[in-house]
Order: sequence, then C-alpha cells, then structure tokens
Amino acid sequence: MKLNTRFSLLLSILSLVFLGSAVDIMDALAADAPIHIESNRMTSTEKSNSVVFTGDVDAKQGDVRIRSDEMTVFYTAAESPGKQKDKKKPTPQTEKKATQQVEKLICTGNVEVTRGEWLGTAKKMLYLSKERQVILTDNAKAWQGQNMVSGDKIIYYLDEGRSEVIGGSKATTAGDSDSKKKPSRVNMTILQN
Repeated sequence: MKLNTRFSLLLSILSLVFLGSAVDIMDALAADAPIHIESNRMTSTEKSNSVVFTGDVDAKQGDVRIRSDEMTVFYTAAESPGKQKDKKKPTPQTEKKATQQVEKLICTGNVEVTRGEWLGTAKKMLYLSKERQVILTDNAKAWQGQNMVSGDKIIYYLDEGRSEVIGGSKATTAGDSDSKKKPSRVNMTILQN
C-alpha cells in the first residue's frame, strides 16, 4: 500500500510539472499568435512603419482582447529578399527574420483590455510587445472579478498575470474649504460576499 501511495504521489507531482510546462508553452505561443484587428477605417504609413485603425477598433491576440476608438500599430520593417546578405534560397530561419513584428500598440479613447477575468479600462493604452506589458493611463481602472482598483497608471504584465498600480505625483485639491494639496493615490474596492 505504501508503494502504491508513493507512486500516486509521484505521478501527481509529474502531472503538475507537465501541466505547468504546457501552460508556459501556451503562453509563449500566445506571444507569437497572430493579431486580428477590425475597425471602420485603416491608414498605413510605410515611412513610420505604422498602421492606424479608427472607429470601433477590436483587436484579439490569443486570449487578450483590446477595444478602443483608435489604435496605432508600430512594426519593424520587413527585410526585402534583395537586401539579404546571402543570395541563396531563404531558409526557414531567414524567412522568419524577414517578417514584420509588432513593436508596440498605442490606443486612445474608450480603451478596454480583457484577459480572462481581468478587465482594464482607460483613455490611453500602450502595449509593449517585447516586454509583453499593457500600460493604462488617464483614468486607469482594473477589475478582477468584482474587485476594482484605480490609479494614474496601471501596468499589466501579460506573462506573469499580475498588475501594478501607481498613484502618481500630480496633486489634487481636497475640497473648497481646504486648499492643501494631496498627492493622487491608488484606490481599491473589494466586495465581500
């Protein structure tokens, strides 16, 4: 019986290790997953390697969804086949290097970012592709289930699934009768059942 219990425990531990590895692999794949964007209008500018989407923008990559009034996508320039150092047939490695990659996204107006139970809203958003960070500013708020937090800036780390909320340094007046200024602060509401 002891041997059977130990074997079951070992099997459970191995299952958790493999499940954790599968989750890590899925996260890595989501970073390279295609980005699907819909909007009312699109304008592309080759000089700045950017594309501007306007009007009811809806973008999805893996399990992340971003909605806004306007989204500007900045990407790396693709290397043209004539500029390759090696004039031989492109290999899968050189073909991958020659593709365009998203560097960052800038969204403005009614920004809403969702991932699972996490929801972030703001007037402005910056997404940094290499760092896999969503940075919300200007009336930034985030919800996890029924709980809400707000601050001057919210940074959501996609790979870690965590948020950082920053109060900021701008001052606000604390009412008409009191002329003292207070630094802005982080606010959180936790609903309890």
